[in-house]
Amino acid sequence: MLRTVNRVLVGLAGLLLLTLGGSVLAVGLGAPPPSWWPYHDRHDVLLTTARRTHWRDAGWWWPTVLATLTVLVLLALWWLTAQLRRRRLTEVLVDTGDAEGALLRGRALETVLATDAAHQEGVAHAQAVLRGTRTAPRVGVFLRLEPDVAPAQALNELTARALAHARESAALEKLPAEVRLTVGHRAQRVT
Repeated sequence: MLRTVNRVLVGLAGLLLLTLGGSVLAVGLGAPPPSWWPYHDRHDVLLTTARRTHWRDAGWWWPTVLATLTVLVLLALWWLTAQLRRRRLTEVLVDTGDAEGALLRGRALETVLATDAAHQEGVAHAQAVLRGTRTAPRVGVFLRLEPDVAPAQALNELTARALAHARESAALEKLPAEVRLTVGHRAQRVT
């Protein structure tokens, strides 16, 4: 969802800046102003003194301006933190018995886990995503099942085989998992 929000915001900002910037450049170079242009001459000032001070005495003006700016700043901060937050875990700390430990690449563990899950009977496709921290990883597993497989059977086999293998190989005490199951067939018409 964040990717969609990013694309929409960047597209709208780009369109707005391109329209306004192109119009200002064209009028500044002597082109006739567009019909929606609020000024009549290229030497008009952007804000006249009357426009700048028009709402100054109204009691609602400054609280509205401050509330709007506060909301805009909070939205910008939310967007920035969403950009900086990592979606996937890049490495897992493996306890090797010495004081230092070893680092296991997160993509490697995801690939092995997805491959093990995909080799289960009745699984058409599997995908794994690591989240959490280096010392306490969590995994999200997405399984697309064949039409004739019972979901409980696939979940039990995933827990007993693929997740247990990943937990043991990374020397983790626990590996919490969120599993999403879908059935990989469409409804067929009967005539």
